[in-house]
Amino acid sequence: MMPHPIYTPAAPAPVGPYRQAIVAQGRWVFLAGQIPLNPQGQVVGEDIATQTRQVMENLGAVLQAAGGDWSQVVKTTIYLVDLGDFAVVNQVYGSYFPADYAPARACVQVARLPRDVRVEIDAIAVLPAVASAGQ
Repeated sequence: MMPHPIYTPAAPAPVGPYRQAIVAQGRWVFLAGQIPLNPQGQVVGEDIATQTRQVMENLGAVLQAAGGDWSQVVKTTIYLVDLGDFAVVNQVYGSYFPADYAPARACVQVARLPRDVRVEIDAIAVLPAVASAGQ
């Protein structure tokens, strides 16, 4: 099964040679890093909580367009310009996952992010297996 791209107008359009997400092997969803842009491509918020919420909303829209939800996310990476923002980001981020579930995660501090935003997050999800016809 060939990988296929995912696109939704509910999240910012890619601004380069990449996709919002790619589904591989019919189950693996690789979500591109999202920054706090609204679907029209404008930066949302100056505070880290508002920016993190927008990033999570963008990821959620792409995940939904791929047929998934937060309970299927298995790995995320958070990129922060300032690790001092970690506690607030962690609180907002955690509110998007079911109470009894959280994916594996890495968090790193970076020198700079596109559009001088404060946070970027990418994700990997695994969709449920679809039974083959006749089984």
